[in-house]
Amino acid sequence: MKLIAGLGNPGKKYEATRHNIGFMVVDFLADIWKLDFSKTKEKGLIAEGYHNHEKILLVKPQTYMNLSGVCVGGLVNFYKIPVENVIVIYDDLDLEIGTIRIRPSGSSGGHKGMQSIINHLNTNEIIRIKLGIGRNEDATIDHVLGIFDHKEWEIIKRVIPKAGEAVEKLLSGDIERAMNLYNRKYLD
Repeated sequence: MKLIAGLGNPGKKYEATRHNIGFMVVDFLADIWKLDFSKTKEKGLIAEGYHNHEKILLVKPQTYMNLSGVCVGGLVNFYKIPVENVIVIYDDLDLEIGTIRIRPSGSSGGHKGMQSIINHLNTNEIIRIKLGIGRNEDATIDHVLGIFDHKEWEIIKRVIPKAGEAVEKLLSGDIERAMNLYNRKYLD
């Protein structure tokens, strides 16, 4: 079983914000895999199904970003999912908009949702896909919780499917290949 967690904040207020790009990617995967977020467990919305004959859980934690580990950790424990079968997708302020960066492990880089997951799983050996949203030094919180402008949205519409492809490559178990193929900027 594989768990793919897209991070974000629940509710209409946050739906189209930069901080919710993780939700956007798992929504995209649910659409192409024809899965519905029809189940709730461990404070998360879950779309359950099979991809390439393997059980998949797409997860959108409903705990708000900073407590994402409550949901992800709860699901990992409940389903006894090995940590190497967990993929986390989230926004990254330190990456230029349009950039995808896959990593097999590492620190949270200051991302509180990822730090919560690291704390709950008691390891930083967690596969992650970081999606650049850029930084606004003058208004970090407003930037993260703001919506993409038109120009940014045109870039993000190309990044989300690429992040979905990266997930599919990661599901095949070839992290190095996924990093070689998808770690780059998608600006055109």
